[in-house]
Amino acid sequence: MATAANKRGKNEPEPRPIIVKKIVEEGHGGHHGGAWKVAYADFVTAMMAFFLLLWILGATDEAKRKGLADYFTPTLVELRDNSAGSNGLLGGASIIAAENYPHKPTQTGTKAIVIPESTVGGTQQSAASRSEDRRRFEQLKKTLEDRMERTPELRNLKPHVRFTETKEGLRIDLVEEADFSMFALGTDRLLPAAARLIGTVAEVIEGVPNEIMVRGHTDSLPYAAGRVMNNWMLSTARAEATRAQLGAAGVAPERFARIEGVADREPYVPADRYDPRNRRISITLAWRDGAGPSSPGTQQGVTSSKRP
Repeated sequence: MATAANKRGKNEPEPRPIIVKKIVEEGHGGHHGGAWKVAYADFVTAMMAFFLLLWILGATDEAKRKGLADYFTPTLVELRDNSAGSNGLLGGASIIAAENYPHKPTQTGTKAIVIPESTVGGTQQSAASRSEDRRRFEQLKKTLEDRMERTPELRNLKPHVRFTETKEGLRIDLVEEADFSMFALGTDRLLPAAARLIGTVAEVIEGVPNEIMVRGHTDSLPYAAGRVMNNWMLSTARAEATRAQLGAAGVAPERFARIEGVADREPYVPADRYDPRNRRISITLAWRDGAGPSSPGTQQGVTSSKRP
């Protein structure tokens, strides 16, 4: 049998082998990568949360929104006695202090947010108390002025009685002037007119529940060298004499919260520390919410160096 080589012509080239090339193409990662899908999913999730928040804000009232806010971020702090480190140095917690919290893991029960005692109705009660005190003070001021107007021996003393609302309360200043002295020269002995005036003030303030502070003031005139008395001692003695007169007129002793003398440190007329109006007695009916110290009143006036 003749072979293929025998059948090929003499001048024909030798047949070439058939080569099959298989090419496997790799994927392009879905149009140059899939990271954008993750970012898009995050964006859609954020938008869904945003619209959900808008829906919640529109479908709830103020009380429910506050409840939701407190659930995620509590705004009220529970005050606990005998908690971790509370009885240690400076009342603080230490690293090795044992926990004693009501919700520690070893205990069971429902967690609760406790409102501090000092904040329960504090602002509202304070505002209501302050408003009631103002109404009472206005009525007291009117009553005192009416009584002085109806009393002949006190009618001329009305210009010496000043009313000022301060941070401490209603301050009633009994102010001396060049033609009026409350005390004998350089002493704490009340003169008759001043004693009657303080008695009238006592009758008016006797019926109010506010605490009372009495403060004595002097001018800046110094005492002669070698004298035992000074402005500090004099202002304190005059404040005590005023307290005694108020007590004798019916004011209960337990209502006096503070009796003090401040010498010439709180002048009524700061521009002239020798002005006789700096010599005065201040009777303050305190706010019932316990406010801070007051600022002294300031007025301009004439200059005088006469000591009562």
